[in-house]
Amino acid sequence: MDSPKRAEFGRVRSSSDVRYVADWVVHSGDNRQLPFTVIDKVNARIFVFDAAGRLRGASPILLGLARGDDSVPGIGERKMSEIRPDERTTPAGRFVAERGRNLNGEDIFWIDYDAAVSMHRVRASNPQERRLQRLASPTAADNRISYGCVNVPARFYNEVIDPAFTPAAGVIYVLPETRPAHEVFEAHGASRPRSTPSAANGT
Repeated sequence: MDSPKRAEFGRVRSSSDVRYVADWVVHSGDNRQLPFTVIDKVNARIFVFDAAGRLRGASPILLGLARGDDSVPGIGERKMSEIRPDERTTPAGRFVAERGRNLNGEDIFWIDYDAAVSMHRVRASNPQERRLQRLASPTAADNRISYGCVNVPARFYNEVIDPAFTPAAGVIYVLPETRPAHEVFEAHGASRPRSTPSAANGT
């Protein structure tokens, strides 16, 4: 029997859930020969892989303010001023990224178009939010600030994500924080790991 294919992380540390999902993607071919990312909400980090499962880079990120793994129905049709703090979640699941532009004309990658959740360069237009400082802090405790979008350091977006998702886009796997990872991805063929990992493990 052939050994299971695994993602290649090199010396980069990650949680056991990140490795479980990345290994499953590579072994099953769920990414359909597209580059992919794994987003670890608990530790506020993103891992970017090429189509073969080789890590191209990892970075801290900013995420939705509220803890939770589902978007509120119809939230993408509401004004931002109408969205309560407890509704500002980054949804978990498997998403096929699509290139797009926001209302300011900035290029982004849509994660969930209907919920208006995207991945984009961090914006530091409001100094009181301290988004750049949050990205640079040593812990993930202050990385929850957005309305649900994934904010990425501009340099990492330009040098890692954008080239990785060119010319095609890619697949984005957002890990849950309220239930086991295998439950979120089992609809796509992921099986229960031999020992269910804790999403809080690793860094």
